[in-house]
Amino acid sequence: MSAAPDRRSSNGAAPAVSDASAPSPDLSGRLVYRFGAGEADGDLSLKPLLGGKGASLAEMSRIGLPVPPGFTISTVCCQYTIDHDGAWPDGLAEEVDAGLHHIEAILGARFGDSASDDIGGDGAPATAAPDTEAPLLLSVRSGAAQSMPGMMDTVLNLGLNDIVTEQLARATGNPRFAYDAYRRFIDMFGDVVTGVPHHHFEAALAALKAERSVTSDLDLTAADLRTLVARYKAVYETHAGAPFPTDPRVQLRLAINAVFASWNNERAVKFRRINRMQDLVGTAVTVQAMVFGNTGPESGTGVLFTRNPATGEATLFGEFLANAQGEDVVGGLRTPRAIAEMEEAFPGVYAQLVDAARRLEAHNADMQDVEFTVQDGQLFLLQTRNGKRTGPAALKIAVDFVREGLADPPTAVRSLVEPHHIDQLLHPQFADATAYADRVIATGLPASPGAAVGRVVFTADEAERQRDAGERVLLVRVETSPEDVGGMDAAEGILTARGGMTSHAAVVARGWGTPCVSGCGALVIDEAAGRFTVGDIVVKTGDWLSINGSTGEVILGQEALVEPELTGDFETFMGWVDDARVLGVRANADTPADAAQARAFGAAGIGLCRTEHMFFGDDRIGAMREMILADTDAARAAALDRLLPFQRADFAGRFRAMDGFPVTIRLLDPPLHEFVPHTPGSQQETADRLGVPVEQVRAAVARLAEVNPMLGHRGCRLGITNPAITAMQACALFEAAVEVQAEGVDVQPEVMVPLVGTVAELADQRAVVERVAAEVFAERGVEVAYLVGTMIEIPRAALTAGAIAAEADFFSFGTNDLTQMTYGYSRDDAGTFIPAYLDRKVLPADPFQTLDREGVGQLVSMATTSGRSTKAGLKVGLCGEHGGDPASVAFCHTVGLDYVSCSPFRIPIARLAAAQAALSA
Repeated sequence: MSAAPDRRSSNGAAPAVSDASAPSPDLSGRLVYRFGAGEADGDLSLKPLLGGKGASLAEMSRIGLPVPPGFTISTVCCQYTIDHDGAWPDGLAEEVDAGLHHIEAILGARFGDSASDDIGGDGAPATAAPDTEAPLLLSVRSGAAQSMPGMMDTVLNLGLNDIVTEQLARATGNPRFAYDAYRRFIDMFGDVVTGVPHHHFEAALAALKAERSVTSDLDLTAADLRTLVARYKAVYETHAGAPFPTDPRVQLRLAINAVFASWNNERAVKFRRINRMQDLVGTAVTVQAMVFGNTGPESGTGVLFTRNPATGEATLFGEFLANAQGEDVVGGLRTPRAIAEMEEAFPGVYAQLVDAARRLEAHNADMQDVEFTVQDGQLFLLQTRNGKRTGPAALKIAVDFVREGLADPPTAVRSLVEPHHIDQLLHPQFADATAYADRVIATGLPASPGAAVGRVVFTADEAERQRDAGERVLLVRVETSPEDVGGMDAAEGILTARGGMTSHAAVVARGWGTPCVSGCGALVIDEAAGRFTVGDIVVKTGDWLSINGSTGEVILGQEALVEPELTGDFETFMGWVDDARVLGVRANADTPADAAQARAFGAAGIGLCRTEHMFFGDDRIGAMREMILADTDAARAAALDRLLPFQRADFAGRFRAMDGFPVTIRLLDPPLHEFVPHTPGSQQETADRLGVPVEQVRAAVARLAEVNPMLGHRGCRLGITNPAITAMQACALFEAAVEVQAEGVDVQPEVMVPLVGTVAELADQRAVVERVAAEVFAERGVEVAYLVGTMIEIPRAALTAGAIAAEADFFSFGTNDLTQMTYGYSRDDAGTFIPAYLDRKVLPADPFQTLDREGVGQLVSMATTSGRSTKAGLKVGLCGEHGGDPASVAFCHTVGLDYVSCSPFRIPIARLAAAQAALSA
């Protein structure tokens, strides 16, 4: 007898992937919330306690929609149960019993039998017949406060044993249905609760079909399924080491614990890390009366969106299967039918669905994703939630909701479009959709729009490995499962051979904005061999492939991509965004092309222009190296004179692009060793250019080397020890400003001194800038208004901001270095340990992606307050990478900053995040 995998303990708890300590949950209040028959204990306001599923069921019950009765165990019980090896908090068993009686009273049915009267039953086999001819079966389902599709576990048809199955057969007059439900239950319970791998049950099913000479499960008779149940029990006992538990109440307790434990399975932990869901306390568990879509031709099950989640079109979108359970629709095992076909197959039910869709949209003020079952012609709604949608769909839905009177502009901005939707709108498309017509090798379902190009991989692990190695990959699978979530995140696009528009791959890809083609049945995938075929065409691991998630086309080779155009609904929506936001949004732009792109995306100026990036061109690096390696003041001045025209032209380009908006130019920041030649070839080339022995170049390179250059001779320290560098940059800046102002351009230059730690450093550099400005203005006979400020990126500068403000016209927080220096983490090396910190919840988020409010944020807040206490009109911004992170933008709004600055392609995201922060304040 083989042992079951070490996946669950004897009471159904799973070993946690993350063993970080969590705050003690508050178990002093109610633990179970009931719903059904038009009433509910909870509502949407309790979503943190009830999870999305439990809250939506309560809300649907309250507004009179047909919901099977049930109860939801609060999220606060999740971590307690995991931490206590499956033990329940005091009072939970009694509240669960009350929940069971609630369901029984509504339905006039009985759960279990006379051998087990409460949830603490001892697991003895049932020996007495149930008291009723209508046995009650249950579903046990997960549901966190934020949607995690497919990441946690579910158990259906719970409550069956030999006696109850016979009762179900008699009550329904359908023995085949009863035994099919029983075998499905044993399979799912074994897999989810005890860790008996699903493929063992599949093998038993395949063997029986071979014995009966049938190919479809539907061809098995009731007697065949009775035989299959016996074999499933034997499989269970062989691999679990114990008989299948027949007491329904023991089944229920074990299933509840297993669903709680699935909160910490590997795929769920990885999904939360990818989606930055680090503040959730756990999953709720919803226990609900089963309704069946597989009782015959008048039954069915399906998933629908109240609007098309790919395009936003105002029509029902989804799929259904007649005579099927829900797992058959989303699992890709059977080919579903389009929801529109229900109008002919189930006209009365379809009319009810249309009405329910309208009511749910109006009630929730959002597009809905609805799961439903039809049992013998009666409609039941099993779940509704705000539907995942693509960026283009989100934008259209938001604008249409306002036009239809379902939302006003502030509501549309606050809740109908998320920052990542805006990001999706900026994804590339194919340059010419007609150019690849002869290379389309197959067509599947257009599950998630956008174009993707990458090298083919066939496993999620390989996708992650190749991504980490710098490759662009396309993940090709027969069908994806929740275990593939890491590879799906790593891939440029996803291609599956099976699955519909609501399959796992489709739903997750749309939510992430990853292009996806699903259900491409022409693909014959041989994962072991690392290849797939389409007819005579063979595509192997590493081959280039392109997919069009908007059309479903699969294209051989590497197709060219172009950036999308943003017009129409985008302009309308972003107008509402700008009406709502208070925080300004600028761009980090180092080239005139970046500046022009930033303006196109709505930037109100440049918040960071890194001048060092101007020195690396082939026509400039030589002069830069001459300046660094010069051994006399005259030689250094000559090299700077050669650099000045380049700087002046670059600055002029930025001023023209930002006509009427401020341009913040940071003086030279990196250590000089970054510019010198380090390879023998480049050293010889520099020596030849300077007309000096190569040994002299090598000596100079060695002299500039530093043990810790990022804390060494850089930033304002360079300007103080080499004032000619600051003077050259200031001269180029003010000459460009005067030149462009004469063209009629509204020039607003801001000079930013980097890496200041003392007020004396800023005063020194400000004096150089002001002297050069006066000289240029006197020579040209015209003046340009300008500001001189500093980047606050050293903790000491934040702590002494009040003194520094006396010499500053503005502050700009450089939170990349400020985070690095506050934490003592190297930005270049932190990637080796931060993922482990996130998994173990040592950190709530990567501090280089989302601003640390408690530490770094405290310095930002303190410095802002202190600086403005010295200079009331002090302008304050943030120009680190955090300027494009929505959570960090919300913090900047709260602190009262004037603006954030981010990369050009994150500007629309920052604008939306700023508006949402203002509307949520």
